[in-house]
Amino acid sequence: MACSDGCARAEFDLDLEYRELIMCRVAVLNRAGFEWGVHKPAYLDVGGTEEKCEALRAEGIYPLFDEKERTLLELTDQSTRNVEVEERIIDKLKSLFGERQTVEAVATVAAYNMVSRFLVALAI
Repeated sequence: MACSDGCARAEFDLDLEYRELIMCRVAVLNRAGFEWGVHKPAYLDVGGTEEKCEALRAEGIYPLFDEKERTLLELTDQSTRNVEVEERIIDKLKSLFGERQTVEAVATVAAYNMVSRFLVALAI
């Protein structure tokens, strides 16, 4: 499944709130201020809260987030920091979201890591 930035935002079945959650967390982890500035308002528009946005900027357990969100955040953190993701996380995603949306979640993390790193490298 090849996908550009636009695909991750427009063509996926994974709920847009979940995709924006991932995009915001990637922006935080990669210190991509431009991406944060774009995706924080988008996340708020689709159901995110200011409290959750602040929690995304912190480390550790995410008590404000439900099980699906926490699992997506674990995926995002592991993939962004380590590239490899524990099998238990992928298995949990599959049980919560199904195969297709798990692939879409992983693709969203990967796409926004590329975008944010590109922008950070160019000081955008």
